[in-house]
Amino acid sequence: MENGELRYLKSLAKQYPTVASAATEIINLQAILSLPKGTEHFITDIHGEYDQFRHIIKNGSGAIRRKIEDEFSNAISATEKKAIAALIYYPEQKLELVLKNEENMEDWYKVTLYRLIRICKSASSKYTRSKVRKALPKDFAYVIEELLTGRPDISDQEAYYNEIINSVIGTGRAGELVISLCNVIRRLVVDHLHVLGDIFDRGPYPNLVMDTLMRHHSVDIQWGNHDVYWMGAAAGNQACICNVIRISARYGNLNLLEDSYGINLVPLARFAMSRYEKDPCTCFKLDYREDEYDVHDAMLDEKMHKAIAVMQFKLEGQMIKRHPEFHMDGRLLLDKIDPKKGTVCIEGVEYPMKDISFPTIDWEHPYELSQEEADVMERITLAFLNCEKLQRHVRFLFTKGSLYKVYNGNLLYHGCVPMNEDGSFTSVEIYGKKYAGKELYDVLESYARKGYYAIDPGEKKRGQDILWFIWENQNSPVFGKAKMTTFERYFVADKRTHEEPKNPYYRLLDDEETVSRILAEFGLGGAESHIINGHIPVEAKRGESPVRCGGRLLIIDGGFSKAYQPKTGIAGYTLIYNSYGLLLAAHEPFESVEKAVRDGSDVASHTVLVQHVTRRKLVADTDIGRELRESIQDLQALLAAYRSGVLAEQLSEKNEN
Repeated sequence: MENGELRYLKSLAKQYPTVASAATEIINLQAILSLPKGTEHFITDIHGEYDQFRHIIKNGSGAIRRKIEDEFSNAISATEKKAIAALIYYPEQKLELVLKNEENMEDWYKVTLYRLIRICKSASSKYTRSKVRKALPKDFAYVIEELLTGRPDISDQEAYYNEIINSVIGTGRAGELVISLCNVIRRLVVDHLHVLGDIFDRGPYPNLVMDTLMRHHSVDIQWGNHDVYWMGAAAGNQACICNVIRISARYGNLNLLEDSYGINLVPLARFAMSRYEKDPCTCFKLDYREDEYDVHDAMLDEKMHKAIAVMQFKLEGQMIKRHPEFHMDGRLLLDKIDPKKGTVCIEGVEYPMKDISFPTIDWEHPYELSQEEADVMERITLAFLNCEKLQRHVRFLFTKGSLYKVYNGNLLYHGCVPMNEDGSFTSVEIYGKKYAGKELYDVLESYARKGYYAIDPGEKKRGQDILWFIWENQNSPVFGKAKMTTFERYFVADKRTHEEPKNPYYRLLDDEETVSRILAEFGLGGAESHIINGHIPVEAKRGESPVRCGGRLLIIDGGFSKAYQPKTGIAGYTLIYNSYGLLLAAHEPFESVEKAVRDGSDVASHTVLVQHVTRRKLVADTDIGRELRESIQDLQALLAAYRSGVLAEQLSEKNEN
């Protein structure tokens, strides 16, 4: 036995000091491999739509309704099923309503608790008792475990089982037990959550989405372009900071920055009022929601919108000039403006501009910030860097997130794998070296992390610039378009200049050879491997399908954001992957929590795809299963070392006595 292996076994022996403890753990792990795999839940492009997001999380994209249906079938009415589903989703609110309307609460508690226990038993059946125990709330752990493992159908236990429920009701804690059981059911129905990017922007509450994700028991995140530049802003990249403020202003969400994150925008407001006081800012009207925005703020917000947009174009221009290898010279447009003629030259064509008022631009040096602008940016940058809540959210994105993930035989990412017209992977230069395919993802992610964590100023600066690159470069895997025409959309009426051609990847999605090549690039193959993709809204009302290449690639962005729903015709797709296969569903817009609690209304969902696996998937077939088998091999080696005399058991004094 080599020294390295022996050292490892000695370390393992501290955890399993005897033959019995090592053998017991082997038995335990072998048994776990035979359990059904846990249910995975996939969502994407949340864009701050907290109510819709929260409901989809609570109902598990219909998984809880299916669990109720499987358990009760025709034994209870459809109305009762809706009521119990609403209770599981929103137990506190539903219980409050029941207390107001129910005449006999004792009977209601008895019936409800028995039903919840049945559902909870079903939901917990694919897990070990140890895992279920860890999911139980501390106050009711003993009670719930006894109710889940008890056998009221056996005469010896019937009285004991019923007395537990009667005692809970008698001590006035039945309501708390109902809430705890509902929370446990939701926790057990979905084992792991995948978020395929774009948590931020457009919708008003990405902060609440982040708070919810940080409380989730098991989650991973694939960064979207709208997440990455928020990460860049938190790292201190000023171009990213401008984008965060500009887009927040555009959608009437500046209160997100000021109230939710506590970022002081007064310096920007004062600057905007002084420099754009008489400017009507007609090109910077807001796309706000009338029921969620105070229109009295509109005039100031429009001026702030324009002020930060101009600063963004200047700072981005500086970065483009600093990095010619980014190949973004076509985005340098401030120096193409003819202020006397009121035109701008884009790709060799001169266009009239809708707005020519630029009081802060020095036309000899159009990309330099004025002294006032520089002062504003310095103060706002410090506010972003010192915002504890934003930094906490961004650290979570770095900890739980990545540009892509390979998980249980599926490849998850937000945008696209940059490709050439012939289907080959695009070679992209990053700081003097060229990368393509998986290597491009890996190097970009490495620099993104340096942009936030690096101590060396040079490395940190390069990483911060890459965070902006990932946001809008034509070769970014999470952007996937030839250009971002922000300037043109503000200032040029001709809509031909607004077009953002997609990467060839999107034209090749139904080509089996291309999809197989991508999967192979990330170490996957076989008929049961899939690409699961977000980013580009699927326009269902125009007949577009989220299912591509015979079901091997699934695009699950269908308009979670209200801003996209008029275009897509639906409110998003979600995906469930359980031990029996894949279920892709399209959802209608969520109305309100109040209606869900009062009427039992749910998100109307339509099944788009069902793919059954050839045999039921077990834990042994998953990534966790592979890790467990490796642990079993290590324990078997430890057991052999004990039995061959290479290592001695470490009996405690208690065992020796």
